[in-house]
Amino acid sequence: MTMQPKPSGAIPDRTLYERRESAVRSYARSMPRQFGKAEGVWMHDSEGGRYLDFLSGCSTLNYGHNHPLLKQALLDYIAADGIAHGLDLHTDAKEAFLRAFEDVILTPRELDYRVMFTGPTGTNAVEAAIKLARKITGREMVIAFTNGFHGMTLGALACTGNAAKRGGAGVPLSHVAHEPYDGYYGPEVDTADLLEQRLSDPSSGLDAPAAILVETVQGEGGLNAASPEWLRRIAAIAKAHGALLIVDDIQAGCGRTGGFFSFETMGFTPDIITMAKSLSGMGLPFALTLFRPEFDQFSPGEHNGTFRGNNHAFVTATAALRHFWSDDAFQSDVRRRGDLLEGRLARIAAEHGFELRGRGMMRGVSTGSGDLAGAITAACFDAGLIIETSGAHDEVIKVLAPLVIDDAVLSAGLDILETRIREAMAADYAVAAE
Repeated sequence: MTMQPKPSGAIPDRTLYERRESAVRSYARSMPRQFGKAEGVWMHDSEGGRYLDFLSGCSTLNYGHNHPLLKQALLDYIAADGIAHGLDLHTDAKEAFLRAFEDVILTPRELDYRVMFTGPTGTNAVEAAIKLARKITGREMVIAFTNGFHGMTLGALACTGNAAKRGGAGVPLSHVAHEPYDGYYGPEVDTADLLEQRLSDPSSGLDAPAAILVETVQGEGGLNAASPEWLRRIAAIAKAHGALLIVDDIQAGCGRTGGFFSFETMGFTPDIITMAKSLSGMGLPFALTLFRPEFDQFSPGEHNGTFRGNNHAFVTATAALRHFWSDDAFQSDVRRRGDLLEGRLARIAAEHGFELRGRGMMRGVSTGSGDLAGAITAACFDAGLIIETSGAHDEVIKVLAPLVIDDAVLSAGLDILETRIREAMAADYAVAAE
C-alpha cells in the first residue's frame, strides 16, 4: 500500500448522530467522517478515504489496527466456542494470560505483583488502586499532580486536574491534593523538595496521604515527562511518609515510552500500577491493577465489576505478550523509532520556536496556543492524518503513532505535520503583519 493518505472530501450524513447520539461526543466533531475498516496504521471511511492514524485510539492501539496475529488468535478462540464472559471465574483464557504475564513480563523484570482484574477501563483500575491504598493505610488523602489525568469516575476524577473534566462531576471532588508536577514552576524549582517540605511540616495543612499517584509522562496533560531523578525522589517521599506509590501506566505503558512499563530502568518500584488501553493489544476493553503481594487485602467481592472477566481480551493480550515481548527485539525497535521521532520533532520545534515534549513514542510539540494547535491538527486531518492535541489549553500537538509503524510511513506522516505547521505559521505571520 502507498505510504500516502487519501482523504475523502465528502462529509457523510450525520443526521442520525445529531438526532440520537449525545452531544458529549468529541472526536467526531473534529474528524467528521464515518469509519468502517482499519488495518495496521490505516483507517478507511465510508466514502473510500484512507487516513494515517497518529492517534492510535489514544494509545489503545499500540500494535496497530487488527494486527493479523492477534486477530487470528481471537478468531480461533471464538470459533472454538471459548468463554466470552466469565466474571472472575477461572478460565483457560485467564490462565494463559496470567502465565504469559508472569513468564514474559514480571519474572524477567524481577517484579512480584498480584494481578487484580478490575472493570474494563483505566478509570476502573485507578478507582481500585486509590480505594486499596486508603484501605491499607487507613488514610483518606491522595496526592496527585498538576495536569494529571486519571479517569472520569468520581474517585479518579478527583485526582484529575483538568477543570472542564472536573466540572462535569456535579459534586465536590475531595480528599485529593494536587501538588506541582516536575517542572511545573520551571527548571529552577525542585517540586519534589516542595512536596517533602509540605509533608514534613505539621502546619502545612496537607494531611498524611494514603497514596501518591503519578504518571511518568502526562498523556492528556501536555506530554510533560518527569525525570528519573524526580520520580525516584517522589518514590522515596512516599515511602518515608507511609504512603503507597501508584504509577498510572494506562497511556504510557505497553511499550509507548520504550519498555513495557514506563518506569523501567528508573531505579524505583511502585507499590501499585494501573494499566489499560493497549493491554489487550486489539482495542478490547481490559484493565488491571497490580500491587505488591502484602497489599492484597481486599476481601472477596469487596471490589468487583461485571466485565472484569473479558476473556476475548485475555486471548489477544496473551498473543501480544508472547509475540512482542518474549525477547528484546520489539522494545529495541520501538526505542530506535522513538529516537527517530524525537529527532524529527526536535527539528520542527526548533524551526518554529516550539517546545519538544514527551518521551519515546509518546511525543509532541507545544505550540503555545490551543487555537494554533487546533488549526494545525484540523489541516492535518484534511490531508488524511489523524492526530490530536493535549495540554491544559490543547496547545500540544500529540503524536501517538502505532509502535509497529514502518519508518517510511512514519516519515510520510511527519512530512504532512511539518508542512501543515509551516503553512499555519506562515498564515499566522501574514495576519500579524497586516
